[in-house]
Amino acid sequence: MRGFPDAPEFTGLNTPIAAEYELAELPVEGRIPEQIAGTFFRAIPDPAFPPYIDDGAAVLSGDGMVSAMRFAPGRVSFAIRYVQTERHKAELAAGRALFGKYRNPFTDRPEAAGLDRTVANTTPVWHAGRLLMTKEDGRPYRVDPHTLATLGRYDFGGRLRSATVTAHVRIDPDTGELFFFGYEADGLASTKVAYCIADARGNLTREQWFDAPYCAMMHDFTVTEHYALFPIYPTTCDLDRLKAGGDHWVHELQRDSWVGVMPRYGSVSELRWFRGPKGVSCYHMMNAFEDAAGCLHLDQCLSNVNAFPFIQRASGINVAPGETGAHLARWTVELHDGSDCVTETTIGPPGDLPVIPAACQGRPYRNGWMLTMNPQMQGPPVAGGPVGVMFNTLLRLDFSGKPPQALALPPGHCLSEPVHVPSSQPDHEGWLLSLVDQQTGATDFKHTVWILDAGNVAAGPIARVPIPHRLRPQVHGWWVSEAELDAAA
Repeated sequence: MRGFPDAPEFTGLNTPIAAEYELAELPVEGRIPEQIAGTFFRAIPDPAFPPYIDDGAAVLSGDGMVSAMRFAPGRVSFAIRYVQTERHKAELAAGRALFGKYRNPFTDRPEAAGLDRTVANTTPVWHAGRLLMTKEDGRPYRVDPHTLATLGRYDFGGRLRSATVTAHVRIDPDTGELFFFGYEADGLASTKVAYCIADARGNLTREQWFDAPYCAMMHDFTVTEHYALFPIYPTTCDLDRLKAGGDHWVHELQRDSWVGVMPRYGSVSELRWFRGPKGVSCYHMMNAFEDAAGCLHLDQCLSNVNAFPFIQRASGINVAPGETGAHLARWTVELHDGSDCVTETTIGPPGDLPVIPAACQGRPYRNGWMLTMNPQMQGPPVAGGPVGVMFNTLLRLDFSGKPPQALALPPGHCLSEPVHVPSSQPDHEGWLLSLVDQQTGATDFKHTVWILDAGNVAAGPIARVPIPHRLRPQVHGWWVSEAELDAAA
């Protein structure tokens, strides 16, 4: 393992691979539907060098890699390359790690001073013919979608002022506009948030700044047809703690959560804050929408505490994964009754990494998918990922009142966040693509992409594509159709 610590962040499924390669012809088990033509892009953190400092959050600091699984008639191929960030190139030149603890430059080696720290390892974002590798602590890097060559840092032609860009953007299905934000927009521990809009051609048309109630981990946000919603949960940053060599994030159980709401084309002076419950945490939103009564509904994977073990340790908290109170929650805000509170309703079980059809973004929707754990699982879960264990069940949730569907994997199996591929048939829900890992030994794994009928996930895969090479867990993925790629070329 080239000197990597014998720790969960670097062992098992999290074992560093640090390999770039291409596989021209992959075997296919079953039949891939003709409409699945395009590329499944995945973001994979993979550290090129062992750390020189103890850091429980190191699993989030792996150098960004982008993989491309290309589906064409009669052929499936795979390629993976590092994102050539300034950080990665500097460490390659030095032959060792130069950057210290996660999001703490005060722990870096002197040679890293002034260099861009982002590893661009969280989400591959496709918009306006551009592929951007993102991580919320910096600006994205643009990558050639055909060769995976890094084209450089991306700042919307020099127009972007924010130093950071979220890894969770929202694209309006009707206008094609890109909505995004950056927190800690002007520096470490800052309360400044930049709210931005880019038009369908990728031109930055708006950038407005506002102050959050406190400096919080704002991993995700969402929009409706007429509003932008900014959830704030009490995982907080403190500059003095960073200067002392401490962790970037600490979770505060006694601090209020908030959600800021503003007209999505309005001014930040119109932003209203609604108070949520104390101490809660969420990483990912499923969707948000407006109803006929003028209420806004925000659906999110909520828990009573931050689930990341390294954040719990830094916070003096020790809550077992099954005791976090996790559930799919709907926060409702009434814009016209003068209240500043949210109303919470449970609409689904514990889980995370939610997915909806892109056409439903910001609209009322009938169903969605997310990952969870099988409560009747026989045997231990697969260790890996930032939380320490991987999901082993895929759910299809129906919000019209029908029961959910579940695809529970056998022992020793786990799956990553799926991507949705739409169907041209209006009565068909499309397909899901997800990487399934199978542990075959203490350090041995097999990796296969499963293709599922999105409306019938319980039936299992209709096709499988094995990848005959060791892989590391992905963070997020993105599907880009062949037509979009051709148009960009």
